[in-house]
Amino acid sequence: MHAPQVLAMLAAATSAGWVDAVVGGGGLIQLPALLLLNPGQPVATSLATNKLGSIAGTASAAIAYSRKAKPDVRVAGPAAVLAVCCAAGGALCAAAISSDVLKPVIMVVLLAVAALVVLRPDLGRAPRLVLRTRRRVALAIVVPGVAIAFYDGLVGPGTGTFLVIAFTALLGLDFVDASATSKIINAGTNLGALVVFAAQGHVLWALGLGMAACNAAGAQLGARMAINRGAGFVRVVLLCVVAALVLKMGYEQFA
Repeated sequence: MHAPQVLAMLAAATSAGWVDAVVGGGGLIQLPALLLLNPGQPVATSLATNKLGSIAGTASAAIAYSRKAKPDVRVAGPAAVLAVCCAAGGALCAAAISSDVLKPVIMVVLLAVAALVVLRPDLGRAPRLVLRTRRRVALAIVVPGVAIAFYDGLVGPGTGTFLVIAFTALLGLDFVDASATSKIINAGTNLGALVVFAAQGHVLWALGLGMAACNAAGAQLGARMAINRGAGFVRVVLLCVVAALVLKMGYEQFA
């Protein structure tokens, strides 16, 4: 691999860390960079190396958010433990299920997310009082920790965005606190998938560690900007990421 390729991947990792820290979706930048700049390597190797970079970014963002924002640790803790196991299960199933089958479904869900954010401009702008019944709290643990985590191990695009929307809708968190909470679970999903990929020998460790450092640096910057600029800023970035994901997946599906 030549120096310009490596530098481009490191730049992509920094940008991905920023996006992931604000609202999720950093894989939209980092994974295509790995696939495009080193086309000869297996897809599983790109996925594995992407997870190594991403786990550093999500862990770094979680630490940055914990200092200023209010992540819901009582929900995020159990969900993160479940996420490690369920993302590992998704990664194990990744070879057996074609992501092409899931792309139309994911696109519909992303469009629904965009419609929800656009049609409810007050969503996530400020904390919303909700009655925290046992059922609601259980859903807030199971949906991110099982369903979204399994999806992240299986396919991945949009995981952080889905987590933010889940915590906003189920717990009434604003976008900043929802982002802070989602990073704890996202670190768990990345860890679970990474363990599986590493055991299978797919990780490019030298490149992945360099991307991890850049991803973490971008995540620090992104988390601080989200905290300083507030929920309105996160909302705009969320809509941009959702639009980019839909366009990317639509192009892959129909081009």
